[in-house]
Amino acid sequence: MKRFWTAALAAAFFVCSAAMVLHPAAAAPARSGNAFLAAGEETTGPRIIDRFVAQSPQRERLIRAYTRKHYGREIQTIAPRAVVVHWTASDTADGVYRYFYPEARTSADGEELNVCSQFLVDKDGTIYRLCPETQLARHAIGYNWCAIGIENVGGKDGRDDLTDAQAAADTALILYLKGKYPDLRYVWGHYQQIEARKTGLYRELVPGYFSRKVDPGLRFMKRLQDNLEGAGLCFPAMGSGKD
Repeated sequence: MKRFWTAALAAAFFVCSAAMVLHPAAAAPARSGNAFLAAGEETTGPRIIDRFVAQSPQRERLIRAYTRKHYGREIQTIAPRAVVVHWTASDTADGVYRYFYPEARTSADGEELNVCSQFLVDKDGTIYRLCPETQLARHAIGYNWCAIGIENVGGKDGRDDLTDAQAAADTALILYLKGKYPDLRYVWGHYQQIEARKTGLYRELVPGYFSRKVDPGLRFMKRLQDNLEGAGLCFPAMGSGKD
């Protein structure tokens, strides 16, 4: 019964499209950065460049510690059920990569898992995979146990400057992920984190652990929702979820 009411509540606040068979290259026209393959080229998704952050026993240890603290159990890998879209609040992919690269960051509580997302999309639409897709990454409070993160270079000083190439690349990437992970159903922007709780996916054990977000903005998320119409994905109602 609880599962039924959770699903009903989510349906009331999320816009879900009926599933269709979509090829990533059909979702939007080709953009710079080779985000989409040429028509007719055999592929299971967009071109993705592997550029992993540091992978080590230290990262594995820190992931276990983070998940014990925030979820009450040790998790190393996720079964993706959502995609959370971000902007980086910076201007260069290299700078973001250097920031994400170390396993650890220092906080008032000592050493802890560094922030990161599974994917990074540059302004020209180039897609980088920063870690294994199902490795838990720290990018969205309450949802890291089940969500893949996509970072888009831009948004410095709160500017709404994400590009058409990034919208096209994100569209292709989300279609690829939806095809690969059948339980992946939801897509939302980081700023919609409160509205996303209506999915029933939110998990957080630390009282008061929360940070307000504005990324990646309504315009970009509306573009993604339009691009992904018919892909069988659910988005928060546009205009909702502003913290």
